[in-house]
Order: sequence, then structure tokens, then C-alpha cells
Amino acid sequence: MHLDEINRISVDDFVLELGEVYESSPWVAESIADHRPFDSVESLAVAMRHVVDGSDPGQKLALLRAHPDLGGKLARRGKLGAHSTQEQSRLGLERLEEEEFRVFSDLNSAYQQKFGFPFIICVALVDKAGILAAFRKRLEHAEASELSEALRQVHLIAEQRLKAMFGTPDP
Repeated sequence: MHLDEINRISVDDFVLELGEVYESSPWVAESIADHRPFDSVESLAVAMRHVVDGSDPGQKLALLRAHPDLGGKLARRGKLGAHSTQEQSRLGLERLEEEEFRVFSDLNSAYQQKFGFPFIICVALVDKAGILAAFRKRLEHAEASELSEALRQVHLIAEQRLKAMFGTPDP
């Protein structure tokens, strides 16, 4: 789809097309539908980012909690959303060896227990070793700094998804 089409379609179709840019959070796209037309993919990305950044703490936490575990059971069962499936499969996270799966599961559990939401990283910008290193490093973060980092990663993921949708350079 092209940006000019996104600017012309109905609100329902707009939300349908962009509702998964922020994982299972169509409210982000719905919040900006009336701000059209967007003159660039970058302005679209910025508008979406502002909605998330301006949302209340409960909405932010729900957005973070909507993300699946990396290399988790849902990935193995093929039960992720289309974007997450494509992103995780690029690194083979849906077909981890048993030992790798155990490591990811242990790290996912420790992270979830400490912060109350899944570990989130833009897998398009790292490799499997980078994910594991970030997991271990970020488990040392204080809650406030990790919340900030998780939201930063969510924005990076959204930017990569928009880039893929519109075939553009980084927004």
C-alpha cells in the first residue's frame, strides 16, 4: 500500500491496515486516523509515537504486555501475529534447539517476574547473540529505566514495520 492510499481509506480500513504496527494495539492507529493526510511515512511514524508517548501508564503497560515472548512457546507453535512471526523467524526463534529454548524461557521468566511485561527488543536490528546479551544486561536495569528502554524498543519495532509496509528507508 502507498501513503496516498492510507490517507484516503476509511477509518476502519486505516485501523485494519495499521492496527498491528504497535503490537495488538489498534488504538494507536485509531487515535491518529483523523490527523490525515500524512505527508510522509516519517510523519505517520511520529504521530503514532506521540500517541503512545502521551498515553497513560496503564495503556503503555498494556502495550508492552501485548508483545509475545521472544523464542517462546507461541513462536514454536506458530501462534504469533503476522509481524511477530516474520520478525522472530528471521532469527530462527521459532525453531530453537532445546537448550536455546530453555535459556530463552528462563530469561523470559526472570524478566517477566522482575518487570511485569515481556522482554522487548527490535529483532530486526540484532542477532540471536545480541538478544541474549541485551536480555542479561537489561535484567540489571531499574524498573523505570527498563520501562523507558522497552518503550524505545517498541518504537523501533513500529518504525521497522512501517518501513516494511511502505518499502521506504527508515522513517
